[in-house]
Amino acid sequence: MSNILVLNSSLSGEASVSRLLVADAVTELTQRDPNATLVFRDLAANPIPHLHPDGYAGVRAQATTPAELAARALSDELIAELFAADTIVIGAPMYNFSIPSTLRTWFDHVLRPGVTFGYSEAGPKGLVTGKRVIIVESRGGLYSEGPAQALDVQEPYLRQLFGFMGVTDVTFVRAEKIAFGPDARDQALTESRAVLAKLGA
Repeated sequence: MSNILVLNSSLSGEASVSRLLVADAVTELTQRDPNATLVFRDLAANPIPHLHPDGYAGVRAQATTPAELAARALSDELIAELFAADTIVIGAPMYNFSIPSTLRTWFDHVLRPGVTFGYSEAGPKGLVTGKRVIIVESRGGLYSEGPAQALDVQEPYLRQLFGFMGVTDVTFVRAEKIAFGPDARDQALTESRAVLAKLGA
């Protein structure tokens, strides 16, 4: 039996391509493991609070004040979900060439020194291992190739964040050109679903 952590971050509700494909990914994974445990976090509907000066030390240093202890408790909860998961499925739409601020805030709470990464004389070392990550990227344009590729801050950033924590098994499923019209959107969904069907095997 596996544990699957599912994160959605799109603000578009039922119109969201990333949400549709995340649901498809979960269906594929649970068909192959019907007893899988699922943990869902909707980072748009229930956003994680941004770090602020009153509670910042609770994630980055020693928690002493009530605000710092609250930030530490939330960080502990999110990190526990991360460590418990065998597979993490993330819906990450491209906003302004990067990721939604709600998803960034999740990373702000789980990237914690001494817990998910550490430092030594050899440099930083990720402490999160043995995880599989599937990231669904929805994009209005074409950024995986061509002249707009240089504008893509989304995928390199996500790869760097997980790599810093020690997660290297990261697969990106790109639904691109969804703003080019209904036909292009449908084609993007079809192509992405074909990729997800293979990943579930």
